[in-house]
Amino acid sequence: MTRMLATLVLAALPSIGHAQPFSADVWADNWFELRVNGVQVAEDSVPITTERSFNAESFTFEAERPFTIGLVARDFIENDTGLEYIGTARQQMGDGGVILQIKDAAGATVAVSNADWQCLVIHTAPLDKACEGVANPVAGTGACTFDISEEPDGWDTADFDASDWPQAEVYTAAQVAPKMGYNDIDWSDNAEFIWGPDLEQSNTVLCRLTVD
Repeated sequence: MTRMLATLVLAALPSIGHAQPFSADVWADNWFELRVNGVQVAEDSVPITTERSFNAESFTFEAERPFTIGLVARDFIENDTGLEYIGTARQQMGDGGVILQIKDAAGATVAVSNADWQCLVIHTAPLDKACEGVANPVAGTGACTFDISEEPDGWDTADFDASDWPQAEVYTAAQVAPKMGYNDIDWSDNAEFIWGPDLEQSNTVLCRLTVD
C-alpha cells in the first residue's frame, strides 16, 4: 500500500513557561512515532503492519526550549526473522531509513536528522543475513536468530543518560531509495537519512536529540 503526503495537526504539549510553536516533517520507511520530552506528538498514519507504507507526515507541536526529541522508527517485518514476503519468490530483508526536520514559527530550521543524533537499535534480525535465502525460515532457528530488547525507561526525556548510546548512522538518498511522499517535502540541505548500523538488519531504532 502506498500513501502520499499526510498532514497532522497535534495538540500542544502540556508545559509551563514560554512554549513555542514548531512544525515538523518526517519521512520514514516504514513507520515512526515522535515524542517531545516523553510525550507523543505524532505517529505515522499508516500502521506498521502495512507493507510498502512509504509516506511523509507534516505536523505541528508546542514546546519550551530546550526540549528532547525521541524518535521511534521501525521497518516492516513479518516476524522476528526480520524478513518480508516470506515463502514467496520475493522473500527478503527489508531496509529502513528516516529523515526529519523541525522549524520554528519564523521558518528557521532548529533540528534536522544527522549524525548529531544518538540511535539505539532494540530489534536486530536476522543476525545472519543467510536467513534471507532459507526456505521456511523460523525466527530464532539457524541463521534466523534475532536480538530484541525493551525500550529503556525514560529514554525520550532530558534526564536520561544516553552517554553510552552510539551516534546515528547517516545514509545517502541513493542508499535508502525514498519513495512516495519524500519528494512532497522541501527538505533542508542539512537533513540526512539516519538509521542504525545496518539498513537491513536494524529493524527498530530509538533516536534522540536535545534541541537547545
